[in-house]
Amino acid sequence: MSHMDVSRILDPLNDIQRQAVCATTGNTLVLAGAGSGKTRVLVHRIAWLMLAEGLSPWSLLAVTFTNKAAGEMRGRIEELLETPAGGLWVGTFHGIAHRLLRAHWKEAGLVQGFQIMDSEDQQRAIRRLIREMGLDEKQWIPKEVQWYINARKDEGLRPRHLQHHNDVYLRHMIDIYQAYEAMCQRNGVVDFGELLLRAHELWLEHPEILKNYQQRFRHLLVDEFQDTNTIQYAWIRLLAGEEGKVFAVGDDDQSIYGWRGARVENIHQFEKDFADTQVFRLEQNYRSTGNILSGANALIANNVERLGKNLWTEGNDGELIRVYGAFNDLDEASYIVDNIAQWVEQGGLRSECALLYRSNAQSRVLEEALIRQGMPYRVYGGLRFFERQEIKDALAYLRLTANRHDAASFERIYNVPTRGIGNRTMDLIRDEARQSGDSLWQAMYRIVEQKSLPSRAVSALSQFIDLIEALDRDIQGLQLFEKIEHIIHNSGLKAHYEKEKGEKAQTRLENLEELVNAGRSFEMDEAEAEEGMDELSAFLSHASLEAGERQADEWDDCVQLMTLHSAKGLEFKQVFLCGVEEGLFPHRLSADDPARLEEERRLCYVGMTRAMERLTISYAERRRMYGDETWQRPSRFISEIPSELIEEVRIQNTASAWSTPTPGNTTSDVIRSTMQQESGLQLGQRVFHQKFGEGVVLNYEGEGRHARVQVNFDSEGSKWLMMEYANLTVS
Repeated sequence: MSHMDVSRILDPLNDIQRQAVCATTGNTLVLAGAGSGKTRVLVHRIAWLMLAEGLSPWSLLAVTFTNKAAGEMRGRIEELLETPAGGLWVGTFHGIAHRLLRAHWKEAGLVQGFQIMDSEDQQRAIRRLIREMGLDEKQWIPKEVQWYINARKDEGLRPRHLQHHNDVYLRHMIDIYQAYEAMCQRNGVVDFGELLLRAHELWLEHPEILKNYQQRFRHLLVDEFQDTNTIQYAWIRLLAGEEGKVFAVGDDDQSIYGWRGARVENIHQFEKDFADTQVFRLEQNYRSTGNILSGANALIANNVERLGKNLWTEGNDGELIRVYGAFNDLDEASYIVDNIAQWVEQGGLRSECALLYRSNAQSRVLEEALIRQGMPYRVYGGLRFFERQEIKDALAYLRLTANRHDAASFERIYNVPTRGIGNRTMDLIRDEARQSGDSLWQAMYRIVEQKSLPSRAVSALSQFIDLIEALDRDIQGLQLFEKIEHIIHNSGLKAHYEKEKGEKAQTRLENLEELVNAGRSFEMDEAEAEEGMDELSAFLSHASLEAGERQADEWDDCVQLMTLHSAKGLEFKQVFLCGVEEGLFPHRLSADDPARLEEERRLCYVGMTRAMERLTISYAERRRMYGDETWQRPSRFISEIPSELIEEVRIQNTASAWSTPTPGNTTSDVIRSTMQQESGLQLGQRVFHQKFGEGVVLNYEGEGRHARVQVNFDSEGSKWLMMEYANLTVS
């Protein structure tokens, strides 16, 4: 490798980044703190392996979690190499699994033209199964069943692996799971969870295929390792085998997706499962000021189960972390919007400001305050292009022309536009398919041939068959964008949406036009071409994989609202953490579970480290939730930030039952001081009440005869009591 190549790879890196990139080619774990340049390390590691170690791109496999991240990674690698990275596999877990199954569809027990179902199609299929099995949809909620099936697949479990132990609920869940699998197999479709599970089973059941990939991919590079679930971790271990080397980059302090199957234990287990692991800690932060980092470090240090690191910056300390105690949620929203207005007046951009919250329900009051101020905003996580109704309808037509047995697509568009195929007709088609073991299309075809329905119904079905057959015939030989355009016009979709009239209809029509443009600009990748995929199948797979991701598009200059989970990986000059209150954040369902509480704290850490220059944490003393206005207390997370890093903000005319803090004291300090002086009690102390039994002190307000205390009783729940009559004793 030339001196120029070495300089290009190593010069942009700091010392510890350089050590990780140049590490010997063994197993490596890079603990990359927030804003520490983890993607840079991964990209430069790949370049180092190819240019310095002389490895072929053919022997490298790089895996991440989103198509966007995979695309950016490949682009940065090729920019660094100054040449296309031919033969290098870079993709998401799902994308790579899909590629494997396309290449080995027969060994995997799939039909050659199998299609991918997105989440909505999967839920529709499950709803149909529940109805066919005679189960009450109110009791067996499709979305819950979908969650159950997907969670089992993430754990690598098929129906045959599950035991119901005479539990009626579990027995029915397993039965639905089994019927669902049979339906997918019959119709030649797979869901996202199936991609990973089926690829893993392919290797287990065909050692010769596994050995081939193990010999090829000697080096596995995995991004966001803390987000891997059970099947993904098993997948990596199996592919690595005894001789493969894994370069894992992640941050256990940013593991916040446990609710969707991610296991922080995977990154903790890495050194035990992969021999002779080298560990590097990237702790220099290039995003936030010193005070923000110090506050985040102090907060996360309260977690016991962590590998440990301490973020630092060469930059200045910056502003103190602001903590605003609002009178109620309306006051909180007003304060935030006023601050953003001041930011803009001083030359800042609205898009540099992010409002982060634990629950989606919190956004309503914030949105109303922004609307009143006439301040443009956007809620991050809206529908992506391929998730929109009109786009999914057009794609369903395309899928049905490609695969007549695709039940999800059949169900979506059999009566869109309306063509006289009613619910009773469809129920009979479903019954016929279930009894014969055929697809819906085959069952419909048989009914038409045998004329086993009234003539009007048979005519409607016959016209539908003729339409799909004609569309399939007419698009043969056309370019991809011409196929899409033909389908949109000749399926009746364009005329259907034109009838809606108004702005909404215009938006739908513009989206359909954009789908044609998407087809015009679509290019198959090298692997898809090598594997003999036709362009339409590749495009449909691309659409499904894109729809599986939940990320918003780029914004104009508007305030950005999002949940804390959505904020991971982003950064903003000014961040507001809203509603940082006990029961809300940490969430009430997590506060009593040590593992879930640690994940809540990691979520707070993620939120804090999104801020580059200014961080404001706010809470409301009173908040309207679920129709009732309740008294709230500041989150324990606020008290875990050292007081010397906090600037307590109080508006003088804000009504409050609490004393105004003196400089350097947090509101929590004031509550504790007031309680001890007035009652001798402390927050978190266990007390006994003659009627309600034992409980824990949660909150305190007022003075003298008007003082009240909130206690969460073990058997009676949370109650507010007048101190004058409570007669509480310390347990």
